[in-house]
Amino acid sequence: MSSTNLLEGAPLAGAAFAANQIAACLEQVREPVHVIGTPHGGPRGLALASQAVKAGQAGCYQLGTLPPLYPEWLGDRDFGQAHGVRFPYVAGEMARGIATTRMVIAMARAEMLAIYGAAGLDAATIERAVHELSEALGRDCPWGVNLIYSPAEQALEERTADLLLRGNVPIISASAYMDITAPLARCAAAGLRRDPAGRIVRPVRIFAKVSRPEVAEKFMSPAPAGLLAALVARGQLTQDEARLAAEVPIAEDVTVEADSGGHTDNQPLGAMLPAILALRDAVAARRGYRIRVGAAGGLGSPQAVAGAFALGADYVLTGSVNQLAVESGVSDDARALLAQADLADVMMAPAADMFEMGVQVQVLRRGTMFGPRARRLYETYRAYSSVEELPARVRGALERDVLHASLDEVWAQTVTFWRQRDPAQLARAAEDARHKMALIFRWYLGNSSRWAVEGDTSRRADYQLWAGSAVGAFNRWTAGSFLAEPAERTVTQIALNLLEGAAVVTRAHQARTYGVPVPPRAFTFVPRRLR
Repeated sequence: MSSTNLLEGAPLAGAAFAANQIAACLEQVREPVHVIGTPHGGPRGLALASQAVKAGQAGCYQLGTLPPLYPEWLGDRDFGQAHGVRFPYVAGEMARGIATTRMVIAMARAEMLAIYGAAGLDAATIERAVHELSEALGRDCPWGVNLIYSPAEQALEERTADLLLRGNVPIISASAYMDITAPLARCAAAGLRRDPAGRIVRPVRIFAKVSRPEVAEKFMSPAPAGLLAALVARGQLTQDEARLAAEVPIAEDVTVEADSGGHTDNQPLGAMLPAILALRDAVAARRGYRIRVGAAGGLGSPQAVAGAFALGADYVLTGSVNQLAVESGVSDDARALLAQADLADVMMAPAADMFEMGVQVQVLRRGTMFGPRARRLYETYRAYSSVEELPARVRGALERDVLHASLDEVWAQTVTFWRQRDPAQLARAAEDARHKMALIFRWYLGNSSRWAVEGDTSRRADYQLWAGSAVGAFNRWTAGSFLAEPAERTVTQIALNLLEGAAVVTRAHQARTYGVPVPPRAFTFVPRRLR
């Protein structure tokens, strides 16, 4: 911007040219700020609009104005309108109820969205949670519940879908899916109707977590015709619902999950999000409907959140960092381990729910031996066909160093568990010795997350804590601030500070693009108590 383009106007007061003054000015994101310059190509600076008066400092002139910037405006405004929230932010589902009803309620009352972590829980627990959320929030406040892909337990997925629909859950978040299943298609189509203006009304909104374009496209498309026909034939959908389902996507909100805790493909957000945004644009142009795309994975600092919005995310979703919140379902003991984590203190380990498929999850490495021990179990599963085939030294080492129980004891507990949850698994194990071995090894993987939730300190070395590098980033960012104190880490303070900080970082970047010498400290944000 040359001197010939200077805007006409009176000189400005309150001019900020020093680094500390510029940084302080940029933190006032809710005020308009003038970009100012001096004659003959001199230095540029800033002045808050509220401080610009006619009796001002001679020689400073207005070059342009940055309008107010609110955290609420960082994402797509349609997201807030669609879901009745103020902020483009979601506290995502963390399995085994780590994303608690308390967390969901706190976020809803702060005008943000949270998803209850139903994965890994029995039907009675999920039903109690749905009832509690319905009683506390109704359908006027935003809230949702997780539905997880369960290829090894299809009946469980079906029962959970039934429960969520019966409980009138307004938002269902689908995670770990690699294909569209009948229960998911039913959830997406249930209750579809047209309003008097002819618009399709969706009583149930589907969120989807994806990390691959081919999976994203399935969620951005209508449910497969064959699935809809089968659901109609079984009496689970009406003809009208199926007909309308063919005109809308499975999910109107698709979250790109980059390198994250739990199930992850370890994809970098900077590569994956633009690719899926481009896919969204192509699908939307072809289909004629709108799809919002969010970002998740690695969002443990304001800079990361600002970066996600700068890439084009319509909203952001956090996961790992919310385990540090006082409302999370992990024990104080497990939370203390997470609070010590740094960026590299995570690793990949076999997943309990997709063990036989070789699927992995990202977990905390520091302070726990779960990752190496789980890998040892999977390597044993790959090397042998049955527990009877295990050499005595291998069997003894597993019982002593990993399971801390005999294989016979573990099998007895496994039988009790599956007899209640899904007896078909036991029938399959009776015919397939390798499946029996997998169920025995999954006993450890399943209980390890329960031990962390319950805080069983005798099994601290076996805690399975789903975490990505965002936890380490969060710990570094909050060090020395009020958010370093465990009691201060509420889910809403975490969310508000990430968003406020993202707004400050975004404002600093805006000023830099206008030639203002923005100091490095302007791209940092120290957590503060926010409302």
